[in-house]
Amino acid sequence: MLEPNGPLPPEIYWRRRALAIGGAVVVIGLVVWLIVSLTGGGSQDSESAAASASLAPSAATTYRPDASATGGSAPAGGSGGGGGGGAAAPSGSTTPATTTSAAPVAPGQCADQSLAVKASPDQPTYPAGQEPAFTVVVTNIGTSACERDLGSGLQQVLVYTLEGQRLWSNVDCFPTTAPDLRTLQPGEQAPFSVKWSATTSEPGCAAPRNPVGPGGYSVVGQLGQLRSSPETFNIT
Repeated sequence: MLEPNGPLPPEIYWRRRALAIGGAVVVIGLVVWLIVSLTGGGSQDSESAAASASLAPSAATTYRPDASATGGSAPAGGSGGGGGGGAAAPSGSTTPATTTSAAPVAPGQCADQSLAVKASPDQPTYPAGQEPAFTVVVTNIGTSACERDLGSGLQQVLVYTLEGQRLWSNVDCFPTTAPDLRTLQPGEQAPFSVKWSATTSEPGCAAPRNPVGPGGYSVVGQLGQLRSSPETFNIT
């Protein structure tokens, strides 16, 4: 069957066979190349897609700022009446440091929201050698009568420099724990008077008490965790 048969010379039949075989080889080569190209390209595309997916951030990821970038934790005390235990305010501060003189209000007594505290110097200026006197007034600003312990151990009168440095409190060296439970009608005021020796003090009266010099000062009244606005006065 390999020998060519026909009216034409054998060379022609061999050439025809060679051309047919060559064409078949070319076609097979093209088919193989096409299959390899399709298979390799798909794998490469899959690998590229997988790599891209691993680099893209997840839609469910939540990014939170570092706490240190915003200054860390909020300071103790915050707004309102509560605060730390009598430390001096930083230099340059115009707001006196908050000092808590007592535990939270006892159950059944007037809430802080029902009261107002005001501390005022009895005169705007005191000459050197005269003890400054202050008046503290507790007012029931609520709509109903209520009771509140106004004992001197729960009341504080504090003196600061105008820069906010704590200088003195009436309970530093003379703490009193005797209760003074009073019923305050709506709008009723309870006044108290306190004198300052114009010397420094610290909680527990552990540090020496030094006289203060001439200058401007501020006074703040406090009942438990309720504080008044500062009012200024002078010593000449």
